Amino acid sequence: MSQQQVQQPEAVVRVDPLGPSPTPWRTPDPFLFCVHHDDRYPQGNEQLGPKASLAGRDIGQDFAGRDGWNMYHGTVVPGFPQHPHRGFETVTIVRNGLLDHSDSLGAAARFGGGDVQWLTAGGGINHSEMFPLLKQDQGNHIELFQIWLNLPRANKMVTPHFSMLWDQVIPRHVAKDDAGRATHLTVVAGNLGDVKAPPPPPKSWAANPDADVAIWTLKMEPGARWTLPAAARGTNRMLYFFLGSRLSVGGRAVTARNAIELRADVDVVLENGPETAELLLLQGKPIGEPVVQYGPFVMNSRQEIQQAFADYQRTGFGGWPWPSHDPVHAKEEGRFARHADGHIEKPA
Repeated sequence: MSQQQVQQPEAVVRVDPLGPSPTPWRTPDPFLFCVHHDDRYPQGNEQLGPKASLAGRDIGQDFAGRDGWNMYHGTVVPGFPQHPHRGFETVTIVRNGLLDHSDSLGAAARFGGGDVQWLTAGGGINHSEMFPLLKQDQGNHIELFQIWLNLPRANKMVTPHFSMLWDQVIPRHVAKDDAGRATHLTVVAGNLGDVKAPPPPPKSWAANPDADVAIWTLKMEPGARWTLPAAARGTNRMLYFFLGSRLSVGGRAVTARNAIELRADVDVVLENGPETAELLLLQGKPIGEPVVQYGPFVMNSRQEIQQAFADYQRTGFGGWPWPSHDPVHAKEEGRFARHADGHIEKPA
């Protein structure tokens, strides 16, 4: 075989079905969890919950997708009432609708429409994430990704911290192929050439310049062709093809609703089929430490998990300064973040 005929290594390592929404997706180290919530709620009522009967739903544990939406653990407003975390980070990308955050440190936020909250749980935090249905004259579409990024042993117990990455500071890039068909990229974490995401929280694994962490979303027009550039050797890389029909990935045909594990250190040509395609990319160097998880706690040993439960029972990770376990902010409140030190920020 001549040098010109030497074949490039296969770009696609493995393809797995995503399962019905909101089934958690398989993630590689340094990620722990990824779920896509996409709910078409009806009109809201005066309590900012759905203006619809909840009869027949498993209230408090509603994940069945009946009528195209879920209450999740909410009883009046959909969402996730107060619950603890320790030992990792949550990255919440709200693409449609709004999310109301409240936590045990007294911090609060309302964000959405492309905003991202990056929360370092560290040594422990209790928070709620509720989905207020603010539109009372039409349906409420709420779509978001929640991604769990592990923390290395050295940072498992750092002071909790959250950053708001408002929609207008998150960089976008549009790449056009020779036929003028566009691939739209949103860079939440990492770099795409000269396009650089806002800095992650200071103790994040993503703040390590050698960790090669990237979180991007891609939207490809029908027939669009784009080359995903190679990452560093030793990086784990996954593409989640969650919307569309079919896609060629490094020459391999893949249908929608599949997770595609890629070899990271080679360029990968993506060529879309006849429908608009949307994908999420997660990549990063593995932390490579033991992972022991029990529910909302992720540590390195069983003993540390037992200590997490003991600490939570003793301290509540700061208690709960809110009048209910599922607080929502005032209907007229806009997007904002109030941090634990009291300072308030709003998108420009």
